[in-house]
Amino acid sequence: MPLIELRDVARSYLVGGSPLQVLKGVTLTIEEGEFVAIMGPSGSGKSTLMQILGLLDRPTGGTYRLLGRDVSNLSDDEGAALRSKTIGFIFQMFNLLARTSTRDNVALPMIYSGAPGRDARATELLVSVGLGDRLDHAPNQLSGGQQQRVAIARALVNRPKILFADEPTGNLASDQADEILRLIEALNRDGITVIMVTHEPDIAAHARRVIRIKDGLVVADERREDEPRAAKAPARPAPPPQSAAASDSSLAAAREYAASALRAMAANKARSALSMLGILIGVAAVIAMLAIGAGAQKAIEARLASLGSNLIMVFARPPNMNGIIGGSGIYSRLTLEDAKSVRSVPGVADIYPEAEGNVQIVYGNQNWNTEMQGVTPSYESIRNSTPYFGRFFTAAEDQAQARVVLLGQTVVKQLFGAQNPVGKTVEISHIAFKVIGLLPIKGSNGNSDQDDLIVVPINTAMKRVLGTLYLHEMAAQCESPEAIGPAMTGIQALLRRRHRLPAYKDDDFTLRNMAAAAATLQGTTQTMSLLLSIVAAISLLVGGVGIMNILLVSVNERTREIGLRKAVGASRRAIMSQFLIESLALSACGGLLGVALGVSVSLGLSFFAGWAAAVSVSAVLVAFGFSAGVGVVFGLWPARKAALLSPIEALRYE
Repeated sequence: MPLIELRDVARSYLVGGSPLQVLKGVTLTIEEGEFVAIMGPSGSGKSTLMQILGLLDRPTGGTYRLLGRDVSNLSDDEGAALRSKTIGFIFQMFNLLARTSTRDNVALPMIYSGAPGRDARATELLVSVGLGDRLDHAPNQLSGGQQQRVAIARALVNRPKILFADEPTGNLASDQADEILRLIEALNRDGITVIMVTHEPDIAAHARRVIRIKDGLVVADERREDEPRAAKAPARPAPPPQSAAASDSSLAAAREYAASALRAMAANKARSALSMLGILIGVAAVIAMLAIGAGAQKAIEARLASLGSNLIMVFARPPNMNGIIGGSGIYSRLTLEDAKSVRSVPGVADIYPEAEGNVQIVYGNQNWNTEMQGVTPSYESIRNSTPYFGRFFTAAEDQAQARVVLLGQTVVKQLFGAQNPVGKTVEISHIAFKVIGLLPIKGSNGNSDQDDLIVVPINTAMKRVLGTLYLHEMAAQCESPEAIGPAMTGIQALLRRRHRLPAYKDDDFTLRNMAAAAATLQGTTQTMSLLLSIVAAISLLVGGVGIMNILLVSVNERTREIGLRKAVGASRRAIMSQFLIESLALSACGGLLGVALGVSVSLGLSFFAGWAAAVSVSAVLVAFGFSAGVGVVFGLWPARKAALLSPIEALRYE
């Protein structure tokens, strides 16, 4: 069975809308172990014939059988697999990967063939071609002859049956050309079939068979019988078990793809940095916006916790006179008896009444205008106001109208500075009060400072300071969230009866459900966080478009590299994986830098601007994961474009 058998093989190209016939029915056979030179003038079709023989191109007519198998209509990946295990190429322009060591250049085909031990095999071949001291040199550190020897070692790394050499000495000096030809002859004597394309008769003289091509046809086929034919190539060693080979191959491929991505990024540092900048800004913005939103949510939750849970607020409502509602606090009919009655409404667990007014508090030569709240001892538990220093007043002190007071943090700073006020005596509206405790710090709420207040017993406030019989408000704590609705209905009915309001009159009080207010505030905060995150995510998408643009440029710049990889056995999937890894590397690096920047911005806003910002692990993971996803999605098109390139068209690309 011939090693190669062609029957009426034709190849035409579409040029300017018209077909151009390059090969016009070539028929020939090549036996195993031959050394064949294909000659012909420029444009005769000799290079096209070699490309079809090497499975880099496909015939448009006829049949091509390789090792007894019809390979005329193989898919791209089937052709790549057969090239990887059967064929080695020596290119005229060497086609070595820049910024890659000679050892890695030689080992490249083994990644795609799945063969293990690639470093050892590459080293062995480089030593055999006299480059054992150049293992880690880059191609630009080698002479032309040395680069061609690297290309020969790469062609032999998978132990091919056929070696194709396209003008192997075309770019070499005469002494280097003789050295390369002697090496090729030695390989043929070892049993490798050699097919060489050349236009120089003295180069073709080294072959034992010369096939001449002219105008797409074989016009001569000359054999020299004065030398014995080379022995058949030795059998290839048995491959290792599939699982081990596959594991080694996948790891080697992953390392090569990652290394290739890093080399491409390092070769174009400014361009890579600009590509990552869009992702960096997007990730930082997402993290900062989510942190601000989460901080606002926590601030609202803290504010609501300070108000208490399951609360119904009952406010005095000003009267409506001739359609005009009076100002707040002008009129009230809420009394202590009302509060005691509300305590009996089903579902109400506890209640505190409140009388309030603005007062001046004096200590020594310091004075401060603040809000005084007169409450019952229930205020401590309902409003989560257990003093962080000192104590709350008792029911007995309330009944006795004791002159005791608890101070908010703002009042403490204004009157006492760094002193401990507990046990000190202050004056409130010219009445002496003893400080018995300090209220917990609750912070500000917009323009309202929740720590700028003082708390006294309600009977003391109403009878000693304010001189009033009516309350400003009361707060009823329900047994559970489910009890709030029925309790509101019961409180409304009770107060209307107590105030003797006929059906045609409006309530002289207002009920407010704090749970509804909490839900509204939380919903608003979540909506704002979502909107901020969407705006930040848009910048991530813009960064993804930048990565896609850069990768498209990279595909154009590295077209010859892609062609080389496909020529030595890379499948579409391998090429696509390489560019996707590069896209993922760009977006991941940008994402990591964005995470650092976003966390720094969030902490800076919290520290310097006083904004509530809480960075969560979930926000960081979401932002980074989204950036990586953007890299994969926007890298698909460039990766697919690279994977679909024809190997021969890519190698010809200028």
